[in-house]
Parts: sequence; structure tokens; C-alpha cells
Amino acid sequence: MKLRIVRAFQVHVFNPLMRRLFALGIVPPGTALLETVGRRSGRLRTTPVGEGRIGDVFWIVAEHGRRAAYVRNLEANPRVRVRSRHGRSLRWHAGTAHVLEDDDPRERQRLLARGHLDRRLNGAAVRAMGVELLSIRIDLDPLEDEAV
Repeated sequence: MKLRIVRAFQVHVFNPLMRRLFALGIVPPGTALLETVGRRSGRLRTTPVGEGRIGDVFWIVAEHGRRAAYVRNLEANPRVRVRSRHGRSLRWHAGTAHVLEDDDPRERQRLLARGHLDRRLNGAAVRAMGVELLSIRIDLDPLEDEAV
């Protein structure tokens, strides 16, 4: 039941709002966009995620684990892009995603949140709404960064 309620809120309210804000160039603190290729449709899909970039690695803790459509998409095609703030502008960063079965997602959130209030708040929301936490590591391709 929790999964249905949270998913409905995300699909119909939260995610469309975040995508609109990004389209306007407004990036809510602690937020990034993940672009995957739909595993069935082949169309590009964008999903708001927590900002988890550390150097050339982008971390995501998926609150619904493999039940999340974007996780199933990146498992089918691990080439993804992440759009996040880079100074005053937004940038797309291409990379390859890896689902980490053996990583502790709660510990990952603690590590990501160190010194970042926005990440700490995002982590609390993920834990509150999540039903099956799963860590994802995206190895970014520094040579393929595109300014947008």
C-alpha cells in the first residue's frame, strides 16, 4: 500500500513538478535529473533523483529498489546521463550505471550527507518513502560532459 501511494504521488505530482523546474533552469537544492532509455519503448526517460555527485562518480539510493522503473531501465541499458548544477549552469554528464547489491544504502546515504544539509534532507525523505533501498553508482565519463 505504501508503495502505491508514494509512487502515485511521485508520478503525478512530484516528478512532473521537478522536470518543469529543471526546464525553467530552476534546480531545487539536492536534486538532479537522471536520463535513461526506456527498456520497452526505447524513448528517453527523465527522473528526478537526489544530487549525489562526488568527483567522477554519481551516487543514487533508489527508494523502491528494482521496483523503480528507472532502475529496470538502467539495468537493461546502463548508459545514462545525469543533469545537475555546475556552478551557475546546468550540465549533462554521461556515464555508466551499476546496481550495487552488496552496498549498504543507509550507510551510503550517511556518507553522501556529510557536510550537505540538502543531501541529508533527501536521505530522510528517501528512507521515509522507501520500501526497498538500493545503491546505484554511476561512473561518469569526464570527456563526454556536455554543456546545456
